[in-house]
Amino acid sequence: MQQRPTPAELKEGGVILIDKPYKWTSFDAVNYIKRTIRVKIGHCGTLDPLATGLLICCTGAMTKRISEYQQLPKEYTGVIHLGAITESYDLEKEPQDFKPFEHITREDIEAATIQFTGEIMQTPPIHSAVKKEGKRAYDLARAGKEVVLNARPVTIGEFEITQVSLPEVHFRVTCSTGTYIRSLANDLGSALGCGAYLQELRRTKIGNFSAIDGLSPEEWKDYWNSLRDHK
Repeated sequence: MQQRPTPAELKEGGVILIDKPYKWTSFDAVNYIKRTIRVKIGHCGTLDPLATGLLICCTGAMTKRISEYQQLPKEYTGVIHLGAITESYDLEKEPQDFKPFEHITREDIEAATIQFTGEIMQTPPIHSAVKKEGKRAYDLARAGKEVVLNARPVTIGEFEITQVSLPEVHFRVTCSTGTYIRSLANDLGSALGCGAYLQELRRTKIGNFSAIDGLSPEEWKDYWNSLRDHK
């Protein structure tokens, strides 16, 4: 279990593991913590608002290691929904272009994952923070402008199908930094010929850090208050 930092450690430089709630932005979580400890703080890798799970936050001198932590491999679990697509590749946008999926077997799905393991070229979603001509892609997309993003190399270590209950496909993925699991879901749907989008996503690990050791924002607040009460 990850040892929780003391106030003195946080002031000098420490690591806080947060289990980000659903519909919170990473910025929301960092600001919530910042209001309690009032020290320099930053996070090591954005999670989409519709995703939950591990967010590493560094304080004080440890903020110098943010870029190092950002490069660590990551693990995710989640659910891919077959039979439709969305503009955002997840549930930020409404499902559309519905297609039959009932004929697809678990064997079909597992066979399709093979082409998405190892070093692959992946195109990020247009509703993402990737910059295009100096602006965030999602800002351009929301303004109704055409956005074309270039594919870039990412590494998928494992793409494991853990359960199939059509139209839902449960999975576990290990991958390099910069990988978009939303794009992986969309690409899997294209390979299967029925379309797909990301229904649920949880980041479970970053390097050796685990979401099991993460605190919800409310748990963090309770922990911090307990330290102050015992001063």
